[in-house]
Amino acid sequence: MRLNNWPDLEALALLVTVSELGGVGRAARQLGISQPSASSRLRTLERRLGVPVLQRLPIGSRLTAEGQMVVDWAREVLGAADALVTGVTAMRRERGAALPVAASMTVAEYLVPGWLIALRSTEPDVTVGLQVVNSARVAELVLAGDVEVGFVEGPSLPVGLASRLVGRDRLVVVVSPRHPWARRRTPLRPRELAATPLIVRESGSGTRITFETVMARYGPLAEPLLELGSNSAVKVALASGAGPAVLSELAVGDELAEGRLVAVAPEGVDLQRKLRAVWIEGRRLDGPARSLLTLATRGAAARRPPGS
Repeated sequence: MRLNNWPDLEALALLVTVSELGGVGRAARQLGISQPSASSRLRTLERRLGVPVLQRLPIGSRLTAEGQMVVDWAREVLGAADALVTGVTAMRRERGAALPVAASMTVAEYLVPGWLIALRSTEPDVTVGLQVVNSARVAELVLAGDVEVGFVEGPSLPVGLASRLVGRDRLVVVVSPRHPWARRRTPLRPRELAATPLIVRESGSGTRITFETVMARYGPLAEPLLELGSNSAVKVALASGAGPAVLSELAVGDELAEGRLVAVAPEGVDLQRKLRAVWIEGRRLDGPARSLLTLATRGAAARRPPGS
């Protein structure tokens, strides 16, 4: 049978209903269509099949022998069609329900939770699989197709990524209140900062990449005093009075407000940076990924640094 002769599934369902209820009028009422429309569909079905399926009598219509055979086959066809629709629906739900995301540590810790709370209110069935890694690793995961969207802090992006601004942040030089810099009266010169061993985040961190990129213009940077893999670890080292550190303003806002850390502004150095969502260039984000991007770009959870 040629493709253009395939019967209409709705007409087959109508025929099955006629056989179950014993009349075209009853079947039409059951399916919510008019009797003339039902009769027209059944005539079209007969033309496509090339056999009579109904015997029309003054007192109504009844199935022909051919019509009864068609009904038996139609039940199998409709069952297979229902299984197809059910399977595809489940597949679509499964694809939509899982959203793999990666975020740099600072963004993941201070911004992503707010975005996910907002996403839950609009997409309650979505489960976000969040990987928290440094910015370099986020880019690798996005390019490899392991996550749909990522969030990074670095000053530059690898080739192959599209991006959108989702917020701004500023790096701050911070010390323990017991550190000599906390009581200094002279400005912190950029060259002095560059020459000072600092507590820094690990290589590949957006915080570290941004700081080193900005400070490279002021001369060679001293070897780090400590390299640590999280903002929390850096703050623990700071609390011990180990030395100055560079962290996101998002990460130390509470400590600065409460006086547990002291900010030391290097003279004439702009440590502001952009926070960006990234995804594979040329790929259109849709579904939950697009919803998350929309929430992030609204800046609902982001805080603009003063003066930015």
